Amino acid sequence: MTSSLPAERGPLLTRRSLLEGSAALLAGGVAVASFGLVIEPSLLLTVREYRLSLPGWGARPPLTLCVITDLHANEPWMPLDRIRRIVATANALQPDAHLLLGDIPGHFPWVRRRLPMPEVVEALAGLHAPLGKFAVPGNHEWWDDPEVQLTRRGVPALFGLLRGAGFTLLANGAVRLPHGDGVWLCGTDSMLAFRLGRRRFVGVDNLQAALAPLAADDAPAILMAHEPDQFVNVPRRVALTLSGHTHGGQVRILGWSPVVGSRYGNRFAYGLVEEAGRRLIVSGGLGCSVFPIRFGVAPELVLVRLS
Repeated sequence: MTSSLPAERGPLLTRRSLLEGSAALLAGGVAVASFGLVIEPSLLLTVREYRLSLPGWGARPPLTLCVITDLHANEPWMPLDRIRRIVATANALQPDAHLLLGDIPGHFPWVRRRLPMPEVVEALAGLHAPLGKFAVPGNHEWWDDPEVQLTRRGVPALFGLLRGAGFTLLANGAVRLPHGDGVWLCGTDSMLAFRLGRRRFVGVDNLQAALAPLAADDAPAILMAHEPDQFVNVPRRVALTLSGHTHGGQVRILGWSPVVGSRYGNRFAYGLVEEAGRRLIVSGGLGCSVFPIRFGVAPELVLVRLS
């Protein structure tokens, strides 16, 4: 006589196993949220390094630049003590020059307190480098000055604070760095200076004026432009463009950002871009905007070594 065995079954989904699975998912969600909302935006600081050989560099010695951008100073996400630590880290890199690419002020719905700009600039005044420290404005320098936005006249008060702290402000201008046979450092003002309405802006950038001094000679030229969208207008005469603004999308997964503050999307979201013999480096920046979250693109200083 033969007997039949019961068919083999998989494990039953019990209430206990369902609760355990839900608890694991919840714990994973909390861990991811904690990392994206607290650890990565508020505690981490990385240094991203690029080494580039530029055409026409000749016998000039190597040049090292430290790029600092998009602080978005506020409490609790970017308080003064964190800014001072960033300044100390930047100085420890011992660059030839510090380049500040704008968006020092920062506010959005989750900000507990806006930091007074004189205190923030005083902290940034601690930056030191042999060739000096240079700055270009971002859109928030303009947006966070109510009087300038209202009257559409003058320049943000922050400009004067930066100059008083020893920064050379390159708002549509250029300087010739005394490095070897000379290197041009140029800067444009913001492309998004005045808010006219939802997604409508007027810029105060003047790339032609910023590059006009380059006609004096053929020394290599580096351009500081807060918004990377300026890159589409940059001629090949400029060896390298340095930008911020996008924060790398603030959320970056496998090299892709779902939301990017650029009309060109992920084309100019983050990192080194090479097009038609021209080069652009987009820093992921340091702070947050709109939402207090960073995931997959940690706050960073960018160190550029040119030769």
